[in-house]
Amino acid sequence: MRSLFILILYVFPFFGKAQSPNSLGSPLVEIAVDNLDLISFDTKDQLFASNTSGDIYLFSQEGKQLNLFSPARQGRLAQLEAGWTVNIFSFSEDLQEYRILDRFLNPLAEKGFLLADINLAKASTLGNNNVVWVWDESDLNLKSLDYLRNQIIQSQPLNLIVNSSDLNVSEIREFKNRLFMNVPDTGIYIFDNQGNLMRKLEVTDVNKLCYYNEHLLWIADDKLMAISLSTNETLTLAQLDSPEGIYLQIGQERLAVISKNKISLYPTPDWIKSLK
Repeated sequence: MRSLFILILYVFPFFGKAQSPNSLGSPLVEIAVDNLDLISFDTKDQLFASNTSGDIYLFSQEGKQLNLFSPARQGRLAQLEAGWTVNIFSFSEDLQEYRILDRFLNPLAEKGFLLADINLAKASTLGNNNVVWVWDESDLNLKSLDYLRNQIIQSQPLNLIVNSSDLNVSEIREFKNRLFMNVPDTGIYIFDNQGNLMRKLEVTDVNKLCYYNEHLLWIADDKLMAISLSTNETLTLAQLDSPEGIYLQIGQERLAVISKNKISLYPTPDWIKSLK
């Protein structure tokens, strides 16, 4: 009996440790940005952040500011993407234009959508092969645009495909040759690279799309959540120490949690790296 008691004392601490929730721990650095809005990592874990005026800051992976781009025509950005190998992409719904910059925040291209017969761009993202995807709310069509020639390649009437005339699209983003459309009220629609609907993820209230391997991650009720894109399994990864987190983004070796006017930068934990 005494041996059994000793065995229980030995095993239970390890069991409790295995069942304890994951934690991000203390941030490496906290970056204050007035009127912070969007962020995105590049492939070297440099961090790009925009404010509500459309200014774009560049920070090192240690959180040191390296550069600042302030456009002549200011307007809030609806999309900021730095994960492409060469270019930075930004889109402003307010200005109805998109901009492509290099890694040093030098503008390479700046174009409006009206010249391409897109009347009300509500969401836009950069795709492969010189394509810009656009959600045109004026005719409820998902369009792909060859930005070098400024010509529409194809157009899909989504109100017919998803059986809805009220698509409140907050964001679109290409990931591994698939296009993801975030409609916070109803879920996330996944399209192939030709704009054909593949399926829908029954996940609502996702603030910003964030991917790691074959998982989509988001913050809900102060918890870090994930859903597998291959199995649809939903996981609760961690309880956040701070209840202020709005959304997150993940780079190679860095993870950022965004709260009001602040970016908390962490090393990417092993329990996220283990996601396949």
